[in-house]
Amino acid sequence: MVKGTGLHGDGGARQSVARACVRKVRTIGRFLLLAFTPWLALAFFLVEAHAETKGGAREKSVAITFDDLPHANAGEDGTDHPSTESIEAANARILAALKAHKAPAIGFVVESKVRAVGPRAKNILKDWTGPRLTLGNHTFSHADTNTLDIAGIKREIVDGEKTTRQVLKAAGKDLRFLRFPYNHTGDTAEKQKAIAALAAKHGYTIAASTIDTSDYVFDRAYERALAENDTEAAHRIRTAYLMHTQQQIAYYAGLNEQALGYEPPAIMLLHVNRLNADAMKAILSLFEESGYGFITLEKALADAAYRRPLSHATKYGPMWGYRWAKDRNMQVDGSLEREPPEWIVTYGE
Repeated sequence: MVKGTGLHGDGGARQSVARACVRKVRTIGRFLLLAFTPWLALAFFLVEAHAETKGGAREKSVAITFDDLPHANAGEDGTDHPSTESIEAANARILAALKAHKAPAIGFVVESKVRAVGPRAKNILKDWTGPRLTLGNHTFSHADTNTLDIAGIKREIVDGEKTTRQVLKAAGKDLRFLRFPYNHTGDTAEKQKAIAALAAKHGYTIAASTIDTSDYVFDRAYERALAENDTEAAHRIRTAYLMHTQQQIAYYAGLNEQALGYEPPAIMLLHVNRLNADAMKAILSLFEESGYGFITLEKALADAAYRRPLSHATKYGPMWGYRWAKDRNMQVDGSLEREPPEWIVTYGE
């Protein structure tokens, strides 16, 4: 759900808040325990799924998405800011892994982080406009929409697109996708509708996410190990992260199929950080070994599951599988979702 449940945690104070939110959101994510799937809703999706596959086996697919470009730890209070060279290297390694696996990807940009990195940030973003790549808007300051009125949210959207739109225009591409921080899409029904209308008015499709690995929790531990030159600890953390990622891929696939009656294209939520830079090739291999093909976010969102508007408003940011389940009054055992190991959480604090 955004960040291990659905909540982005970027660094410093924000990550501390996000970690608390993760536990709360996971608990609430597990709140989606209501009766059973209404037959008509389930039948609707089964029919659409059958029509899309034309009677054949549905191929598993995933869209890879990254938040907090140019780097999750750039411009964060209470953290050691990565050098520009380190930020460039992390992006380069991620992009190289994507290219090697022929995996399309989108990077969601936080404008304030672009400014924190400085003039070279624009060149980093340009690298995300090559073949199979594009950029999206992740707002100006990574503010929580739950704390803003609609006018404030509008400012975050408009101010957040300035550099990104320029870079995409120079590459002959359009800015089409928006993801809100923490996956907060409206904490009341009225606000949810207003946010959706606001995004559409500005030409955006709101990006969903269905797989979360709490990568920011692992990254904080990983950064500590690297700062202390503890290569053994760094290796253990990276190994634990990959194991957790594999578990989450399987868990969310089961959740989505339970909620919809079929497994829609998955949307992987990641962040640009040093851990993912070092683990990206292995993460992509995990998907391939599980039978997934890589697709664009645009293609994933074309599936019927994403085209149907969400009806349940929440102040939390759960992954879409939980939202689908809640919309269908369906019982879900969220306790089956794995938390990051406690030693990882403690080591990173």
